[in-house]
Amino acid sequence: MHKTSVQIISLVVVLVVGFFIADYFLFDGIAPREIHTEGIQGKYFSQASVEKSTTVMLLGGGAWSEYWALEFAQHGWVGLSLPYTGKKGLPQLPEELDLAYFETALTWLSKQPEVDANKLIVMGASRHAELALLIAATFPNLVDGVIAYAPSAVVWSNTVLAYNSDELKASYVYQGKEIPYLSMKKIQGNNVDTLRTLNYWNEGLSKTEEAERAAIKVEMINGPIVLFSGEEDQVWPATRMAKQIEKRIAEHQFSFPITHISYPKAGHLISAHPEVSASVRTGKLTIKGKEYPYYYGGTVAGDDYAKSDAKKRVIQFLQDL
Repeated sequence: MHKTSVQIISLVVVLVVGFFIADYFLFDGIAPREIHTEGIQGKYFSQASVEKSTTVMLLGGGAWSEYWALEFAQHGWVGLSLPYTGKKGLPQLPEELDLAYFETALTWLSKQPEVDANKLIVMGASRHAELALLIAATFPNLVDGVIAYAPSAVVWSNTVLAYNSDELKASYVYQGKEIPYLSMKKIQGNNVDTLRTLNYWNEGLSKTEEAERAAIKVEMINGPIVLFSGEEDQVWPATRMAKQIEKRIAEHQFSFPITHISYPKAGHLISAHPEVSASVRTGKLTIKGKEYPYYYGGTVAGDDYAKSDAKKRVIQFLQDL
């Protein structure tokens, strides 16, 4: 969600993630291939014998994306872990990101011998899920479905992230034009002890007309959609936004199934590593030099069940394509 929370989660899971990945490599001999071509960067996971197989592009890079990409390769599919900020040669901040980067990555993927270009899925969590839905809606000729954990129904402005620049900007652009966004003031800590980030996002969604203009045109997606949300998510209103996506789909002619699974005792950490129990229940966000805690929501048991159940559903979804 926020850069600081990602760092915290990474500290908690990095050793365990490393163990799982190392174990997979040693057991099955599947090592990622580093991709540096046509301006894109990533790690490409595939068994050597695979041809024309279901493929998932995982947004954000890092431990979560690489875990899933490797998991898919274990099943005989293809996974591409795709970072898009923070690395040399990529934008340093997630603002005014050109969707052409993802168009290039999808086009490149579709040409690989291991990839079935008619079974190309985009997957992300939290703001990466927002982007996954936007990419699928923007490039329906290249994407055949979406898996979104803790999704967003709208495109948000750059200012929702505390570490982005202070100037209001579009988060995404394409062909020289801004993607319409819901403009937000930067979250303020002021004199509170704990941030209530859920209130911040809900207040943004209450700007009905602007939220409608910023709504992701999910009805343009050319394939099935799977959404996972925690009903006790205290970071942002994932279940509310998933229901907004369902409502929008229902209001349009949509030829594919949409599935939303919401978990009553789960919070935002359903979007964390599926194999790691998240005992840390709060994140930290630095605003103007002061560090504020905020709640992820849900319970450890609720998150663990949701992640386990969702993983089974993801695998089944891909098997049924």
